[in-house]
Amino acid sequence: MLSGKQRLLEELIRPVVEGLGFEFWGMEFVSQGKHSVLRVFIDSENGIMLEDCEVVSRQISGVMDVEDPIAGEYALEVSSPGMDRPLYRLDQFERYAGHKVSLKLRMPFDGRRKFEGVLKGIEGSDVVVVVEDSEYLFPVDSIDKANVVPQFD
Repeated sequence: MLSGKQRLLEELIRPVVEGLGFEFWGMEFVSQGKHSVLRVFIDSENGIMLEDCEVVSRQISGVMDVEDPIAGEYALEVSSPGMDRPLYRLDQFERYAGHKVSLKLRMPFDGRRKFEGVLKGIEGSDVVVVVEDSEYLFPVDSIDKANVVPQFD
C-alpha cells in the first residue's frame, strides 16, 4: 500500500521511465534528513546498462527539479532490480511464481514477520507462499518488503 508521498512520486516518475521505453519496476523513498534516498528500479527485456540508468536519472532529476515533491536534500539512485529483485505489485508476484522469495510483513502473523519459501502465485489480492510444508496466503497490502531469493545451482 503506497503512502500519499509515494503515490505522488510514482505518478511523477512512472511516465518518465515508461516514456523512455523502460519498465517502471518500483521505487523506495527512505527519508533520513540530509541522507534521504529516492531509489527507482527500472527494467527491460534486454537488461539494464549503466547508460540506461544515467539517461533515466537525468530525466527524473529534471522532473523532480520542476515539481519539487521532496523537501530538503536527497540522493536519487536509478538501478535495475537485480537478481534479488524487490516485488511490489501482484503482477510481479505472479511473474515470479515458482521462485524462492523472502517476505517481511507489516504485522506479525503466527508470531513472526519474516517468511521465506516458494512463491506459488496469487489468489485474488493474496500472495501464496509455501513455507516448509505449509501454504500461506498473505494479502499483498500486509507485505512490507518482498524479494526474490537468487538460486545458484
